[in-house]
Amino acid sequence: MEFPRKAIYSLLIIAIPLLLEILFFWNNDSFILGIKSLEKSLSLLLFPIFIIGNYKYIQFYNLLKAYAITTTVVLLFFLIRYYFEFNQFFLSFYYGMNMWQMGYHFSQTIGMHAPALNMHVAFVSICNLYFLISNVKTSKFILCKLLFLVLFLLSFIFLLIINTRIALLVSLLSYSVVLLFQFSKTQDFSKMIKTAVVVILAMLLIVAVFVKNNQFMEEKYNRLIFDKLEMVGKLDQIERPEVEIYSSLVTRLTIWKTTIDLTKEHLFFGVGSSDSKNELFKYYKQTNQLFLTKYQLPVHNQYLDFLLKFGVLGLLGVVLYIGYIGYIGFKLKNSMVISFFMLFFIANLTDDYLIRFDGIAFSGFWMSVFTAFYFRIKTQKKSS
Repeated sequence: MEFPRKAIYSLLIIAIPLLLEILFFWNNDSFILGIKSLEKSLSLLLFPIFIIGNYKYIQFYNLLKAYAITTTVVLLFFLIRYYFEFNQFFLSFYYGMNMWQMGYHFSQTIGMHAPALNMHVAFVSICNLYFLISNVKTSKFILCKLLFLVLFLLSFIFLLIINTRIALLVSLLSYSVVLLFQFSKTQDFSKMIKTAVVVILAMLLIVAVFVKNNQFMEEKYNRLIFDKLEMVGKLDQIERPEVEIYSSLVTRLTIWKTTIDLTKEHLFFGVGSSDSKNELFKYYKQTNQLFLTKYQLPVHNQYLDFLLKFGVLGLLGVVLYIGYIGYIGFKLKNSMVISFFMLFFIANLTDDYLIRFDGIAFSGFWMSVFTAFYFRIKTQKKSS
C-alpha cells in the first residue's frame, strides 16, 4: 500500500463515527452494548486504509459500472423469485391491493430494510443513467446504448416498487444533476436533447402505469407528508394515530422535537451510544407521550441521533463526515459523487443510516473509493 500526501486527513474524516464511539465509550452504561455499537463502525477504519492505500489501482468508472450492472441484475433475479415464491402478494400488488406494504414486503424477502435498500437502488439508477448518457455520446454500438437504457429503466422501476419517498425524490433531483453536467460537457446538443427526451418520456410512461395501479401513491406523497402538521407534539390528541399518522411527517417532527428537548439536558457529552434509544424511550414515558411510548419509534434523523449520543461534538462530526462527500464531489466535478452526497445528506435528514451496519459500510466504502479516485486524479495532474 502507498498513501498520498494528506491522506491522513481523509482517513480521519472517514473514521469519524468510529472515533466518536471510542472517544465517548466511557459514557455507555453497558460495556457489551458499547462494544457492539463500536464494532459496527470498524469498517470505517478498514475500508479507507485498504482502498485509499491502493488508490493507484482503483478503476473508478469500471468499478461503478460493475456495481450498477450487477446490482440491477441481482434485483431482477429477486423480482422473478418474488413472483414465483410470493405469487399471492405479487398479484395483490399488481391489482392495486395493499399497496402500502408492497415495498417493505419485497425488501423483507431480500432481508433488507426498505429505505436502506432503496438508497442503494437510487445510487444504482443514477450510475445507470450516467453510463447511458456516456454511451450515447461515445459508443458506436446501438446494443450497448440499449443495454444501459434497459438497465436504467429497470433500476427506476425498482425505485417505484420499493417506493420510499426520499429515495425517489432525491433520485429525480440527481437525474437532473447528471443531465446538466453531461449537457455542459458536450457539443452535440441535438443528440443529448434526443436522449433526454427519450429517457424522460420512458420514465413518465412507467410512472403513469405504476400510479394507475397504485392509488396509495397520492396518499403517501400528499396526505402523509402534509396532513396534521399543526399537531406536532400532540399526537395523543389524534384519533386512531396508528392509522392516521404512523409514518407521516408530523410523527417525525414530534420525535425530533422530543429528541432536542432530551438533548438539552446532555448537550456536551450526550447520553451514550449504546443507551440513546432506551433513554429516548424513557423520555417518551416521562413526558407522557403514549403513542410514541407504545411504538418506541427511534430518532429517524442521523444528525439528531449523533447529537443525542455524543452531544455537540457528535453533531459536528456527522456534518463533517457527510459534508466530506460533497467536498470530494465538487473537487472532482463529478455528477455521480455529487449525487451520492445529495442522496446520503438528504436521506439522513429523515432516517439514521449510521446506526445500521449496511448504512455504515455503504457510505464508508464509497467515500473511500471517491477519495482514492480524487488522489489518483490529483497525482496524475502533478506528474503530467
